[in-house]
Amino acid sequence: MADAGRIVVGVDGSEPSLRALRWAVRQSALTGETLEAVISWEYPAAGWAAMVPGVPEDFNPEALAAQILDDSLVETLGAEAAAKITHTVLIGNAAQALMDRADGAALLVVGNHGYSGFRATLLGSVGLHLAQHAPCPVVVVRGGSDSD
Repeated sequence: MADAGRIVVGVDGSEPSLRALRWAVRQSALTGETLEAVISWEYPAAGWAAMVPGVPEDFNPEALAAQILDDSLVETLGAEAAAKITHTVLIGNAAQALMDRADGAALLVVGNHGYSGFRATLLGSVGLHLAQHAPCPVVVVRGGSDSD
């Protein structure tokens, strides 16, 4: 049964995710549901890491993800509105992290692409996976106009 009152939105700092965030904020205002913004992160694959000249010892991908989420919310909504939203940072694959957080939610909102999406496709891999497998209704926000 859905936890009436919780909308989950995926935010990775990309423009499509910020459109999804703005849409979710408007939906939350209409329905009175709370809003949870989610970002996930993963360690780079071992093969990729071997090509990097060196990762600084103080590199903290979780802190970086949290900063991206916080900055995205404040820059898009303003500090006061951003403070009213639950900020969630998870380790793992974006699609799985969003599915886990959407369990019991009233709605899951994502942009049609994130940073890893191919721009020529209509729907990114995360959005496609969520549309097929999410445990609650999914809204995939598209667009590109200033009125988003």
